[in-house]
Amino acid sequence: MRMKWLAAFAVASLAAAATAHHSFSMFDMKKDVTAKGTVTEFKWTNPHAWMHVDVADAKGATTNWAIEMTSPNNLVSVGWRRSSLKPGDKVTVTYHPLVNGKAGGSLVKVVLPDGKVLENK
Repeated sequence: MRMKWLAAFAVASLAAAATAHHSFSMFDMKKDVTAKGTVTEFKWTNPHAWMHVDVADAKGATTNWAIEMTSPNNLVSVGWRRSSLKPGDKVTVTYHPLVNGKAGGSLVKVVLPDGKVLENK
């Protein structure tokens, strides 16, 4: 009887963990957009780090894009640091845009002012 309760608890725990994280269906994962812009904010937070980048369109109008990344723990494993970006940095970002057309996306990679490329893995 004790094993049945333990097994039921384990299955319930796994089910809760599986639904706790969102999918990436809000992003167009088949489309990559590359834009040059200026970092306005870099949030080194869990569960996802974020960067906000001002990007000017062909007419000169500026839009602030919210770009989601993976967790800081995953970013560190591929070369990121809390100090990798700062407001004012001129960057080139490649991201999967939001399917709803709003100013946001999921980061693919960023090219830093010194030419270093950091990926979102």
